Amino acid sequence: MAKNIYPLLPLRDLVIFPEQHESLFVGRTRSIAAIAAAKENDGLLVLSAQRNKNQEEPKADDIYSVGVLARIEDVTRLPDDNVKLRIAGLHRVAIHKFTDSQPTFMVEASKLEIPDVESVEARALVRSVHKTFESYTTLARRPKPDIAVTISAIDEPNRLSDAIAPWLPSKLEKRQNILEVVDPIQRLESLLELLQREVEVLLVERKIRNRVKKQLERGNKDGQDSSSSPKEAASDRDEFRSELQELEEAVHNKDMPEEAKKRCLKELKKLKQMSPISAEATVLRNYVDWVLALPWNYMTVDKLDVQECQRILDGDHYGLKKVKERIIEYLAVQELVQEIRGPILCFVGPPGVGKTSLARSIAKSMDREFVRMSLGGVRDEAEIRGHRRTYIGALPGKVLQGLKKAGSNNPVFLLDEIDKMSMDFRGDPSAALLEVLDPEQNSTFVDHYVDLDYDLSKVLFVCTANNQSAIPLPLQDRMEIIQLTSYTREEKIEIAKNFLLPKQMETNGLSDVSVSFRGAALKSLVDHYTKEAGVRSLERVVGAIYRKIARKVVESGKDQKFVVTPKLVSKFLGPHRYRLGQAETKPEIGLAHGLAVTFSGGDLLKAEVSLMPGKGKLIITGKLGEVMQESAQAAMSYVRSRARMLGLSRDFYQNIDIHVHFPEGAIPKDGPSAGITMATALVSALTQIPVRSDVAMTGEITLRGSVLPIGGLKEKSLAALRAGVKTVIFPEDNVKDLDDVPNTVRRGLTMANVSHMDDVLKLALDLEDPETLFRDVSEDEDYLRIREEDSPRTQIQ
Repeated sequence: MAKNIYPLLPLRDLVIFPEQHESLFVGRTRSIAAIAAAKENDGLLVLSAQRNKNQEEPKADDIYSVGVLARIEDVTRLPDDNVKLRIAGLHRVAIHKFTDSQPTFMVEASKLEIPDVESVEARALVRSVHKTFESYTTLARRPKPDIAVTISAIDEPNRLSDAIAPWLPSKLEKRQNILEVVDPIQRLESLLELLQREVEVLLVERKIRNRVKKQLERGNKDGQDSSSSPKEAASDRDEFRSELQELEEAVHNKDMPEEAKKRCLKELKKLKQMSPISAEATVLRNYVDWVLALPWNYMTVDKLDVQECQRILDGDHYGLKKVKERIIEYLAVQELVQEIRGPILCFVGPPGVGKTSLARSIAKSMDREFVRMSLGGVRDEAEIRGHRRTYIGALPGKVLQGLKKAGSNNPVFLLDEIDKMSMDFRGDPSAALLEVLDPEQNSTFVDHYVDLDYDLSKVLFVCTANNQSAIPLPLQDRMEIIQLTSYTREEKIEIAKNFLLPKQMETNGLSDVSVSFRGAALKSLVDHYTKEAGVRSLERVVGAIYRKIARKVVESGKDQKFVVTPKLVSKFLGPHRYRLGQAETKPEIGLAHGLAVTFSGGDLLKAEVSLMPGKGKLIITGKLGEVMQESAQAAMSYVRSRARMLGLSRDFYQNIDIHVHFPEGAIPKDGPSAGITMATALVSALTQIPVRSDVAMTGEITLRGSVLPIGGLKEKSLAALRAGVKTVIFPEDNVKDLDDVPNTVRRGLTMANVSHMDDVLKLALDLEDPETLFRDVSEDEDYLRIREEDSPRTQIQ
């Protein structure tokens, strides 16, 4: 076996095993020097325990000859000049000799080869070790459940022994002996013996604690062992039997499937034969309690009054016409057929537009129980499907926990933030949701803990998300996506009047104080103190104004009358925090107005183009994403393809540099819908024709000048109206989306649909006669000759 030279780090009262990750605190000079030497050796060093932990400067004979080769993962220098070291054990090594001792130990070591074992005896031994280790973790409450779950999945004898050994509270010599055993079978046998001894000790300790606890509870002052009395022991057993009898009666009386009853009675039969203080008895008792607590066949009666439902929805939410229509449709079908599989509704929209509160209103309008489960940051599949009962601290998944909390089998179950799930080594929770959210499968949902078919088809699942693209496609296929767009200014003002102002008046104790808001004040709050798609920030600034008024009421009494005007808003909240994107007041050369959708709604973007002497470089700035940069290049290619028709020379770009810029460079921007905006600004700069200041546009451009559809037409139209724009140019394929644009917005704008970039230029450029923009080159001999010279066929010949 090859021998290599490594630095050595002696350990005090600690043995590191292969595949073990550990943090060490190092302070000795020679140990710190070992870390420095390891950095020059790919971070590798040998870790071996010293025989006497109190020896400050051990010698070669004081260090065990078998250790572990480890890799340094992280080094942190502490304020007291000590070092925190994060290491990962790799494999066992034998130390053959010490080659140096200053400034640190250097040793010659080689890897110890571990034999492969594959036999019936090995599998039986692994199973015994797993079972005993499970008992140990139950009694010792260590390691943590997630680590215990990881260990329970290891079946290879060598790795299993190395994973369990660090958690045993054995003396240094015993742990070192385990490390030095090369044969995995012998090592597992030693571990099994140690585990069994520890379990016996822990059982005795628990009996002692229980005995002392009973003495304290019963006020035994004489110090006698009350639990050792045969009479009292018999009394405890009778009490346990009485509890089991009550459980058995509860199982018989519970309205649940026969399969569930048989399973509970079977577990109770096992429980009767066990000691009430055994760990397995606790597990069985908890299982039966959980099965009994589930609402197997109990359902609340739906309130199928469509008019009443409409009234509740309108009272709780302003607008959201399509969403309310979908809910009313569901109720109407329910009333007709009396039996329908619960649809999976998914509300997708920006924060603060009422997704979560809408789910509460659905439950209220149907008179169903409401359960909310937040999926933000969930990484563990067991959060959905539950843990298997063999694991320490096992519980059912959050789905069955929610049903237990609701107490009925048909609640409105909200799966909040479904787009913010992630996955790691513990599984993929989004895959576990596939069965939950599939109407064809969820009637036989199986939770790992309960291990029985559970009918979820009566549950009305409602999901929410901010970003549809972040929802896994298989999940999207099982849901009905309902888009919630941002609120208009008028909608925000109405929401403030009908919901936010009364709520904040009551919250701030001003219900009996005369406070009124002017319409202009609310407009000022919406336009200059909030920038969002929803109304959360609006509620916060309204609350801030009421708090200022509350202070004045406390200082001067409740007899005052307060009228909130824009001037008072500025006094209470300070200068304007935001400014609306405003269009230019006069036509400009090389400046075009684009429209974009942000997380806070729609916004106006300005695309600027500047020309400079150069060598044909296209410079693109403004913190643009890859898609937007590619759109700029496509726009430039379109302009070059139309050069002669626009009156430009064939090689116009070779002697100039073109700079395309979007202001507010600190804000990231991406998306294809600025393509026609950049092309318009480029044509304007090159032809020196101004762009109309009252026009804004949105659309993706192709190399041939076609205008492709975009998203968010409603939000972009709102932004254009706020900015003072008169005409919005949008793709022809988006005409179908005009129904989503509010009538107040459509009345205030001219909506022009286009299919080609040539049409965009005729509408956007400030020309007396737009038809004169393009030259007729069909009879231009010079142009035809150039086309012929540049054609691919001419070049090939």
